[in-house]
Amino acid sequence: MASVHPRRVRPAKQLVAAALHRGHTRPLRPLPPSPSSTGQLRGGSGGGHGAARGGGGEASTPPGTARRGAAGMPHTEYEFASRTVNSCRRFHWIPSLQRPPCGPRTNVETYEGQHSANKASEVQKRTFGSAATHNQRNPAYSELNSDDVCYFKSILGDNGVVQDEDRIAVANVDWMGKYKGASQLLLLPKSTKEVSKILSYCNTRRLAVVPQGGNTGLVGGSVPVYDEVIVSLAGMDKIISFDNVNGILTSEAGCVLENLSTFVENEGFIMPLDLGAKGSCHIGGNISTNAGGLRFIRYGSLHGNVLGLEVVLADGTILDMLTTLRKDNTGYDLKHLFIGSEGSLGVVTKVAVLTPAKLPATNVAFLSCNDYTSCQKLLLAARRNLGEILSAFEFMDHHCIDLAIRHLEGVQNPLPASQYKFYVLIETTGSDESYDKTKLEAFLLRSMEDGLVSDGVIAQDISQASNFWRIREGISEASVKVGAVYKYDLSIPVEKLYDIVEEMRCRLGDNAEVLGYGHLGDGNLHLNILSSKYDDSILTQIEPFVYEWTSAQRGSISAEHGLGLMKAEKIHYSKSTEAVQLMASIKKLLDPNSILNPYKVLPQSVL
Repeated sequence: MASVHPRRVRPAKQLVAAALHRGHTRPLRPLPPSPSSTGQLRGGSGGGHGAARGGGGEASTPPGTARRGAAGMPHTEYEFASRTVNSCRRFHWIPSLQRPPCGPRTNVETYEGQHSANKASEVQKRTFGSAATHNQRNPAYSELNSDDVCYFKSILGDNGVVQDEDRIAVANVDWMGKYKGASQLLLLPKSTKEVSKILSYCNTRRLAVVPQGGNTGLVGGSVPVYDEVIVSLAGMDKIISFDNVNGILTSEAGCVLENLSTFVENEGFIMPLDLGAKGSCHIGGNISTNAGGLRFIRYGSLHGNVLGLEVVLADGTILDMLTTLRKDNTGYDLKHLFIGSEGSLGVVTKVAVLTPAKLPATNVAFLSCNDYTSCQKLLLAARRNLGEILSAFEFMDHHCIDLAIRHLEGVQNPLPASQYKFYVLIETTGSDESYDKTKLEAFLLRSMEDGLVSDGVIAQDISQASNFWRIREGISEASVKVGAVYKYDLSIPVEKLYDIVEEMRCRLGDNAEVLGYGHLGDGNLHLNILSSKYDDSILTQIEPFVYEWTSAQRGSISAEHGLGLMKAEKIHYSKSTEAVQLMASIKKLLDPNSILNPYKVLPQSVL
């Protein structure tokens, strides 16, 4: 946004009358459009989950990831020019600031590729920043030899077998620099048959394998723990077909989410998920981690949007479930076993996804609230009053805003005049711009009258909306720039969701900075704890308390990021013994040699 001090403009007569009638001392004030706006999407540089903006599921933002713009807003200049831009109105309410119970937090500021399992163990122990049990390398796994490399070259060619230390080093470490393996081999198959041959051979030889997509996850699920062979799906990036009547996309698993989004938008549809790491994450990785993201409140989980899968099992069997049917009740719906299994049951190679129609009208509002209770009430009011057009409801505490402003280039606070405790981003998407805008403005006026909203702006143009989303999506990226970050992805009943943030601040005091943000509409909290470096004394104050607290609320310790390496041994906090045992039975049935993504998802004691 080019101006942080909006000029005063006389708004529509009926809105002035409504505001004055309700006792407001000032009429609504529009923000001027950004002078630099051209109508083109202004993505941020550097950053972005994978699972994205996804990958896993937090709107996580690994470096180098392309940025989303104004959510459903047009992505090209000609699209922008063909639409009426949204008005940007400012609502004024003089707040009484409230302090957090413990006061504000103080800001805190290669592997060499040798063939040695012991060296691998040292690397894993040195760089792993979680309290998960350090499993010893399973001696049942074979070690890679020259014959193995020769075989892989015979099926993939020299270009499909990477032994260069620099290239392998990139694939060995996650984007946060928190998890690092010691693989000596990166394989780049270009077809399902090649994946099948790789897994069949590795199963026979008992070589452990790590499937890898965009490597944007947050729990160590996409990188080796020791010397596992990395199988990257990056070369399998073809769009196979698109049904433009029913909106059904069929593609290979290595397609980047943003590329798929661009493709289907040109056909008049959108992807049902949107993540901070959309410029890097792969659709196969999204499905394997059951990524949630920013559109979950509107379109639900991938369990409801994935129609079919093609999966290669550990022994090389190609399991063809690539149906595009909306209804199919013939037997067990096996694809759901692989959605969210993190590559531990099979490697997803092709996907069929149902894509919703792209709607022409999008509005984005950035609001402030004085307390968390107001955020909850605002969510309920939004569901009741915005109904079918509500497409995102994201919340952030003021620590998140401060962090984003400090560490993200070009980001400005849309509400700079005063410090508020909480901020909410609301997006609406519908088919009638005039109707949707009127509905949103009426909702915001009513929310002000009820004392739920203290201040707020509605994006007038693509640049302002992009700035609003950049703040929300860039929190994860900004947190990594501080130094060490302990990330927890929790599902908690909404009324209790922020309690854990305040309790953690009390526990840690000035030793770390604690942030709370996430998808309030889904009951999904992203708890980020920042310090200058990874410190065991800080970790022991966080874990297992964070898991015990979540379990006591009957919440989930993994809302959308997965379990990976970080939380494999913690699954019992969210799942019963019987459920874990059944999962282990399925794992043993489909992968009896446990070659697929070992040490992840399930405790080693049950396998």
